[in-house]
Amino acid sequence: MKLSIIIVNYNVTGLLRNCLQSIRKYTEGENYEVIVIDNASTDASWSDLIPEFPAVHFISSAHNEGFAVANNKAIKTASGDYVLLLNPDTELEGFYMKELLEFADSKPDFGCLGVRMHDAEGNFLPESKRSVPDMFNSFEKLFTNFKRSSSKSYYRSDIDETEIAEVEVVTGAFLLIKREVYGRIGGLDETYFMYGEDIDLCYTLLKNGYKNYYYGKASLLHHKGESTVKDEVYLERFYGAMQIFIDKYYKESKPMQYSFLKAGLKLRHKIEKIKLK
Repeated sequence: MKLSIIIVNYNVTGLLRNCLQSIRKYTEGENYEVIVIDNASTDASWSDLIPEFPAVHFISSAHNEGFAVANNKAIKTASGDYVLLLNPDTELEGFYMKELLEFADSKPDFGCLGVRMHDAEGNFLPESKRSVPDMFNSFEKLFTNFKRSSSKSYYRSDIDETEIAEVEVVTGAFLLIKREVYGRIGGLDETYFMYGEDIDLCYTLLKNGYKNYYYGKASLLHHKGESTVKDEVYLERFYGAMQIFIDKYYKESKPMQYSFLKAGLKLRHKIEKIKLK
């Protein structure tokens, strides 16, 4: 088995159906498997997809323990040389999986790979290619709207969206990694319930000598936001995830950056909470 595609579902049956249809369309003839793990959805309609996609392995979780736990659980059942973490609110848009796997095979230090994502209106999603958060690029992301075109900003605006390049961070909405490497570095950190675990995984790969890649020749439709309710729970999880990251990597080794980032996150969180009211 060359590839195992892992999808964590939570109350998005319609989007999941479109995702599975796109996989079936664009990976025909490839040596792969699809594993869908439902994270204790309150909407049980996902089970209607089981007879519709008989080749897909569906797993039901009794409790929602978070995105990282669900992925790690599903990957334990996978048999592919590579695993692809894929969001259920995405759709493949071309016959590029073989090309991506060949590219990965050609890199002896391959860590992970992401592709060019866009929303339903065709707008490029800048989180497709990112830097590891630090004091400077985090200030840019949290408090400014300007985008530098010739510098290593948080969203790597120095790299063209159709380019193939080495980057630090790609998104967990589409993340290709060798299963052996995933296991070697411990998989996704289960401290994160949702958000931030992809940044942590990419940074862990870098710290272990691997290289991460952005493959802008391949595109992915991401129905960004349609599966997420932007409420106070979302804000707590999002900014809480960023706090976990800086506690883990900056609190002891980079106290100045840690203090700055902690204050910035706290302020931005308050601003976003006010916007909800």
